[in-house]
Parts: sequence; C-alpha cells; structure tokens
Amino acid sequence: MKTTFRAFSFTALISALILASTMTLEANSQDMKSNPKDSSSCMERHGHDDGSSNHEHQHKKHSSSKHMHKRFDDAEKWAQKFDDPKRDEWQKPDQVVEALALPEGSVLADIGAGTGYFTVRLAKRYPSSKIIAVDIEPDMVAYVSNRAKAAGLKNVETCLTFADKPVTLPEKADVIFIADTYHHIPNRDKYFLQLRQSLKPDGELVIIDFKLESPEGPPIEHRIQPQDVTEELKEAGFEQKKSIEILPYQYFLVFKLINKKDS
Repeated sequence: MKTTFRAFSFTALISALILASTMTLEANSQDMKSNPKDSSSCMERHGHDDGSSNHEHQHKKHSSSKHMHKRFDDAEKWAQKFDDPKRDEWQKPDQVVEALALPEGSVLADIGAGTGYFTVRLAKRYPSSKIIAVDIEPDMVAYVSNRAKAAGLKNVETCLTFADKPVTLPEKADVIFIADTYHHIPNRDKYFLQLRQSLKPDGELVIIDFKLESPEGPPIEHRIQPQDVTEELKEAGFEQKKSIEILPYQYFLVFKLINKKDS
C-alpha cells in the first residue's frame, strides 16, 4: 500500500512539473508575439529632448555608439520646455526653416519631432511640401498630429518608429532633418546606414546639435563634436556639403550622399 502511494505521488509530481514547464513555454511564446518592439513599421497619422535615464557607451574608434537615452512619454509636460518662447532666442527656428529653402513639392522628414516645434513651422512655411514628423514616443506622435490638425495643416503626416529599430520612412525624402536628437541615437553607424535608404539620391541630411561650450543642451559628456559627426556619417555613406553659421549654441551641418562613382 505504501509502495503504491509513493509511486502515485512521484507520478503526480512529474506530471505537475511537465505541466508547469509547458505553461511557462507557452507564456514566453505569447510574450514574444505581443512585444511591440518586434515591429518597426511607420504608423501614419500619429515625435525628443530631456527625460529619465542616461546610458553612455564608448566606442574604440570614435563616438558612434555614445548616446544619451531618455524617455519623453508625457507630451503635455515636455511641451512646456520644448515650446518655451525662451528657446526661440537661441534655437532661431524661423531662420533655420528659411535656411532649409525647401523646393516646392518636396518631402522633409523631421526625425525626433517631439511636440512639433519645427514640424509646424516647416509645414506653415512650405505648404506645398510634405512634412513627416517621426518619433519613438506614441504620446509625442499623437500630440504633434493633434497640433497639426488644430492648426489646419494638411501637409503633415506622422510616423511612429522604435528606438531599437532603424527608421524606414513611408516614402523617400528630399531632406531628413534631425535637430537636437543626434546625441540620443544609439548605434548610429547602423542607424544612418539604414536611414540613407530613405533619402533621395540628391537629397540632404541636416544635423543640428549642441556645441561643447553651449550653455544649453545635454550634459557635456553626452555632446558630440561636429568633426565626430562628420566622421561617423562618412562611414555611413554621407559627406558634408556645408555648415550654416546662424546658431549661437549649435552646429548646423548639411550632408549629401557620397556618390560611389566619384569616391
């Protein structure tokens, strides 16, 4: 009787362990299927700086994997900072928008659009152009979409992407515009190698970011020198076309794709 009971108990224990293992595997499988980071698609009709946690990685050659990771998941809160009129004094948004000189019917992608600080100005100044506001924060994307609608801007589209996935735009752009966001991008070597696929052959990549000596911007250890930007982007297939000297605290660099035939 005791032998029969022990055998039954041992069999029940083994069955329970097998069942628990099966349930764990099924749960893990479901988690993998439902993880939104497994998708990198651009979501239309749906945007950037200062947040929660910092991560800095040093590259052996240069700073291509040095970045500052922050979350901006409360658009209403960040709008008070991003759209503060005091920012206009040194960001000079209207001068930046004019300097871009977009041709009629062009497509510009504003990557790291945030609350639409530049997006809205660009859309108003260039009504015949399409402005695509791109961001990794769903709340920012929704905010800039609502802001554009409230302003009656029909030439604004939005794109939700992911921090750990390369950006694939819904269409090729004439200009890819990245303001105050370059230092946030991880693995920039791979990121910009992929991003070049979203730029038209004669298109421009515009990078605006903070100078080392600027009183505004991220902590100094997270700032990237303009010569390092040029070096990083050269490895991704871009060459500097010009530097526009209108900003007191930032560099304003314009790049073009390297023509392999000429290189």
